[in-house]
Amino acid sequence: MIVRNKPMIHPHLCDDKGNIIELPSPHPVPDQATYDRVRQEALDFSEKRRLNYEKYQLSSNREEMPNYMPIRIDIENVSRCNFNCSMCIVSTWDGRKRADDMSLQDFKKLIDQQYGLVEIKIQGMGEPTIQRDDFFEMIKYARLKKIWVRVVTNASLLHLRDNYKKLIDSDVNEIQISIDGATKEVFESIRTGSVFSRVVDNCKKINSYAISKGIERTKMWTVVQRKNQHQIKEIIDLGKEMGFVHMAFSLNMIDFGVDEIYVKNSLQSVETTFTNKQALEYINYGESLGLNVRFWRQTKKYSMLSSIDQRCPWPFERGFVSSDMRIVPCCIIGNPEVADLGDAKEFTHEWESEKWRQFRRSHIDGIVPKYCKNCYQD
Repeated sequence: MIVRNKPMIHPHLCDDKGNIIELPSPHPVPDQATYDRVRQEALDFSEKRRLNYEKYQLSSNREEMPNYMPIRIDIENVSRCNFNCSMCIVSTWDGRKRADDMSLQDFKKLIDQQYGLVEIKIQGMGEPTIQRDDFFEMIKYARLKKIWVRVVTNASLLHLRDNYKKLIDSDVNEIQISIDGATKEVFESIRTGSVFSRVVDNCKKINSYAISKGIERTKMWTVVQRKNQHQIKEIIDLGKEMGFVHMAFSLNMIDFGVDEIYVKNSLQSVETTFTNKQALEYINYGESLGLNVRFWRQTKKYSMLSSIDQRCPWPFERGFVSSDMRIVPCCIIGNPEVADLGDAKEFTHEWESEKWRQFRRSHIDGIVPKYCKNCYQD
């Protein structure tokens, strides 16, 4: 029998006038303590990994040439999707595909070479379950090495070949499932090509199966935009009906470093108009239902004018590997056609390359590339 973690009421910070200036952010599933335990298991797995992590902790984390290897990597197993989502760069690609899938062999080699990894995400621009069993084998391989694994899925294929069981049984640590509407009309208008009823049923399947195994693994993730902002309360209700305990609402629309998508998504963005007071009301509503509801503001959080520790951490601790084994600066870009830092088959060499040094230097000096500017507030 699963023991549900009782949602915690986190204290919010207020200014002198009582205005809310900080909200609790999403935490790992099922809780921070479990995440910390798995992190320790990862560090105990090998002395080489532990020593690398200690170097990372002792560094300033803002150096042109770090003396440690990356501790996190996002790995895109496929760059193709069965959805045509209105806000996603995949909708601009012919056939909703950019490149071939990553092979299981290349994935294993990358994991073996990157001895410093304690955490990965397996997903990029595409829907990872399209790759079938190789995707689940990737998760299993990383977990055998005690690496914390998060995946993202649109849940559309979980009913096929018992994928919902395979995903839970892979020993994945966190499954983020995208739910962007509470009704067929809104959901399918955002996630074009989807079948709302199928996604809802699949979410019920995977959450019910996880409960039967006595574990929590899923988090519902919603990109708040003009099309669905009026449905947040109903999305929370739907999440509870589908069996979610953890829910995150993202308040930004990313642009993938592409001007045309920036213009398009800016028209749908509610980031500058959605208030902390509104968010707190939904957080409290979730708490009343026994749910962990959190809000996430991902962009405009870094600064080029303040101290160096306010710069983006990605260049200094991690990277994104595309399905065709190219290194991309981050998951916000996610496309080597926009920014390419080198050959992921030679990741260790590229980590120390002049190209990556210059990329880090641009963040240290506060003169970031154009494709990075949307994540900075100045």
